[in-house]
Amino acid sequence: MITRNTIDKVFETARVEEVIGDFVQLKKAGSNFKGLSPFADEKTPSFMVSPVKQIWKDFSTGKGGNAISFLMEHEHYSYPEAIRYLAKKYNIEVEETEQSDEQKQQANERESMYLVSEFARNYFHDILLNSEKGKAIGLSYFKERGFTDETIKKFELGYALDQWRAFTDEALKKSYQLEFLEKTGLTIVKEDKQFDRFKGRVVFPIHSMAGRVLGFGGRILTSDKKTAKYVNSPESDIYHKSKALYGIYHAKKAIAKEDNCYLVEGYTDVISFHQTGIENVVASSGTALTPDQIRLINRLTPNITVLFDGDAAGIRASLRGIDLILEQGMNVKVVTFPEGEDPDSFAKQNSLETLQEYLAENSQDFIQFKVSLLMNETQNDPVKKAGLIRDIVATISKIPNNIQREVYVQECAKVMEISEKVLFSELAQLSKKEMRDAAKRQVQGQQPSFEVVKNQPQLEKVNQLDRLEKKLIEILLLYGNIEVDFVDFIEVEDEEGNIKIEKENYQNTVAKEVYLHLQDDEIEFSNETFKKIYYDVIHQLNQNEHIDTDNFINHEDIELGKVVTDILMDDEKYTLSDWARKEIYVKAKDKHLPKLVMDAILNLRRILIEHKIKELLNESLNKEEIEGEVKEEKENNQAMLEMVVNYTSLKKLLYEKLNRVV
Repeated sequence: MITRNTIDKVFETARVEEVIGDFVQLKKAGSNFKGLSPFADEKTPSFMVSPVKQIWKDFSTGKGGNAISFLMEHEHYSYPEAIRYLAKKYNIEVEETEQSDEQKQQANERESMYLVSEFARNYFHDILLNSEKGKAIGLSYFKERGFTDETIKKFELGYALDQWRAFTDEALKKSYQLEFLEKTGLTIVKEDKQFDRFKGRVVFPIHSMAGRVLGFGGRILTSDKKTAKYVNSPESDIYHKSKALYGIYHAKKAIAKEDNCYLVEGYTDVISFHQTGIENVVASSGTALTPDQIRLINRLTPNITVLFDGDAAGIRASLRGIDLILEQGMNVKVVTFPEGEDPDSFAKQNSLETLQEYLAENSQDFIQFKVSLLMNETQNDPVKKAGLIRDIVATISKIPNNIQREVYVQECAKVMEISEKVLFSELAQLSKKEMRDAAKRQVQGQQPSFEVVKNQPQLEKVNQLDRLEKKLIEILLLYGNIEVDFVDFIEVEDEEGNIKIEKENYQNTVAKEVYLHLQDDEIEFSNETFKKIYYDVIHQLNQNEHIDTDNFINHEDIELGKVVTDILMDDEKYTLSDWARKEIYVKAKDKHLPKLVMDAILNLRRILIEHKIKELLNESLNKEEIEGEVKEEKENNQAMLEMVVNYTSLKKLLYEKLNRVV
């Protein structure tokens, strides 16, 4: 685990404008920088970087944060990977926390396996480009496939000499341990003999999302029917076939930007698409699609387009994998290529424009594709058609979204010439069966191997309490350290004993004023992120009597950092719009700061009181009169109604202070 000291050094050293400048072309805009969003296609800049605040905001997508969060969003790094990237960029030594001997051994083993894999990648690539046999056999093969030098280097393609121990001997000579050569599967060890797994094959390195080499795929170049055409690295501590996708490292930026992922079967399909100019493509490497692979894509986009060749039998076998994609709540489309063609051959024979046009025109919704495909197989056979209906309904049942399910039922009813009622009935029976099976598993203590959390569609409505809590956090972060004049109204008794209201002026910082009011009312934030920020603000006030927003910007809780960034960068959108040049002037928020503070506090009180009144009325209405306890219940109800009257009076008073009509 990376030490806090290293993380602090990274935050102190890294400059957000320098980090983002490596990926986005930035232009000076006043005290800030602006550029085109790297997360969306746009012609007018909506991406803003603030060197003063050390944060960024993309107004087109709503994303924002610090240098770390940018790398996590853009490069799809994990938090530790982003820290390591910046440490390397700024030559900061990464310190690790003290680990147990077992943890150290595990970490060292994994790192050793990565190092061996990286050596193998470089070795195979060098053999391909620089050895006589590599050029004559391996390089010739790739050239015949139509791959350019640039493409071969981009995907770090390689060749393993057709010798039993060529790679193993070179690795041992370079002091790599046989233990890790065996664990990565690069070397096969049988008693006292060792053999190169990829002997005589062209080699395709398989990368992680972050670009580390996990394993390899190797293709034989001879026509020996006894030998497997493709061989992959075996499962290991760093390579899990079901969790890896070929090409994900090279495709991740394009997938996020295009908001779509093309899914193909083989390595060469991916490479040919890239060479043609379409980069948002990955391969399942000839295996059935797995939930882990789907979740990997879902980190980048909810949209998948599956590309099939003209082989009908292959398409039929792949339908189950697509059902898994639907279970994840993702949108699936399908493109089929003409008979005898596959993504690799079609991409090679056509220009980028022709390929893009073909994909756009032949893209079909998966459900509709499946219905039309299976309908052709029924050939008016009633028994087959009944089976088809059950199959289609089973697929529709995988979709978490209720509205989408209903739309598909209506569409399928038309195509299959059957009533919607029958399809809905079948769907209901399937849902009941799923619930029974889930209940049975729970009773038996068994967990499903793949459980899908279904996202129910929800109507969006404004959460006033959340909005007001955010307003108070905004006031604390933007103006908390400012000292201003506040006004209070106090009761004063004159010499004759009469009570009168007098105005009293006093000075206080905004943060302390907010704290005193919330403490008096015993108000707690309902939003967990706002609550964390508020408690941290109070802690800073108690320690230093000053709020430092850097503590939030560089917080390890990325969601918290994003909320703070949204608040701190809110005014920068006026710089993007350049409204001043258009003679449109925005009123400064701090122009009437005392009123802004008090309005926020009073409005929060008002909403909380309205919630309390509603709660009391509901409680009163829901109470049932139980025989023998009628009198007590009536007294309780009377007490509740009195509380409602008191709260209503208080609410009226707050409305008057806010100059609002009740």
